[in-house]
Amino acid sequence: MTPREERGLTIAALCKLSENHGVWVVPSQTSDDKRYMVNVQKGTCTCLDCTEGGNRCKHQYAVEFTMKREHNADGTVTETKTIAFTEKKVYAQNWAAYDLAQTTEKHRLQVLLADLCRDIPEPKRREGIPGPKRVPMADRIFACCWKVYCGMSQRRWGCDMKDAVDGGHLSRLVHPSKISQFFCDADLTEHFHSLIVQSALPLRAIETDFAVDSTGFSVSKFVRWHDEKYGCERSGKDWVKAHICTGVKTNVITAAVIKDRDAHDCPMLPELARTTAANFTIREMSADKAYLSAENVDTIADLGGMAFIAPKSNTTGAAGGLFEKMFHYYQYNREEFMSKYHKRSNVESTFSAVKRLFGDSVRSRHDVAKVNEVLAKFVCYNLTCVIHSQCELGIEANFWGDAKPENTCKILKFPGVS
Repeated sequence: MTPREERGLTIAALCKLSENHGVWVVPSQTSDDKRYMVNVQKGTCTCLDCTEGGNRCKHQYAVEFTMKREHNADGTVTETKTIAFTEKKVYAQNWAAYDLAQTTEKHRLQVLLADLCRDIPEPKRREGIPGPKRVPMADRIFACCWKVYCGMSQRRWGCDMKDAVDGGHLSRLVHPSKISQFFCDADLTEHFHSLIVQSALPLRAIETDFAVDSTGFSVSKFVRWHDEKYGCERSGKDWVKAHICTGVKTNVITAAVIKDRDAHDCPMLPELARTTAANFTIREMSADKAYLSAENVDTIADLGGMAFIAPKSNTTGAAGGLFEKMFHYYQYNREEFMSKYHKRSNVESTFSAVKRLFGDSVRSRHDVAKVNEVLAKFVCYNLTCVIHSQCELGIEANFWGDAKPENTCKILKFPGVS
């Protein structure tokens, strides 16, 4: 494409062109009150580039692109009514692998979770302070995740904790009521974030396309707010808002951020993308309109990927740079763009799976405990993704890389399971 064609494409995308009896009116890009007249049949334009230089100018190319997009070759407008037929697609399921993953998941998850928590560093305790021996940090995090996975009350969960001790996954038995204290520990939050990243590592050879979105987990507390639309006071349950980045093949969560419940989505994407790029190769990243900004498009490009964020109704390419190129790609290759953008539906599937498996609400009342409980849901969910990939793809669940091969947990074998 020549420079004049590129400028013509920009005019067609950003400006509104009108037609009157075969003569097109093209607005100037530099002056608001200036217009150029393009005669399609005669191949002329009133700009100096055409009248004095005798060149096929950018305004003529702009008209040509506009006509291809909206008009027929003779200048008439064709209004086409279409009827959409929905084609039912059936995707094959490896039921043998699925059944194996489901029937052995609880046993496998304990082993994988213990391996994941094994190398969590223990905080230093100041000497000379009396008191009972602290529960190791690895046991605390294992207990929190195991409690979330089982989904029972503290008293009823005591049996599952004893089974974990008997299996060697917990170093000692603790009273079930102490789990509430573990969740309220702010030091655990950083470890949960780290475990989400580590638990996704076995799938880094599979995932190259990612999707970003946010969701809320309701809590027991109620809040009041003013409804701007209806001008009245409303009340409803409070929530914990979580932002995640997930792979579109296995739906594993590669990064998670939890901020204020009213935090906007757009500023969260750079952190999610950078955390993902630290361990994964990003080829594509899709998100909905809430994440649309030139900064986010540039961030994804800097990390080696392409952004597919659907523009809003009033979006233009005036921001320039990569944002403008993405907008033009959307304008003139919309079907291809949307096929890549709609990969983001996988993040909705991830939210649905997390809430279906581990609940769409949190039981904790403490603010720190609410965040830790949601993060524990994500850790457990990632381990279920790894287990399914173990059975279907035959991967090795190596959470710690080549530096610590002794902690590699390979495909597990259980009595009576082939």
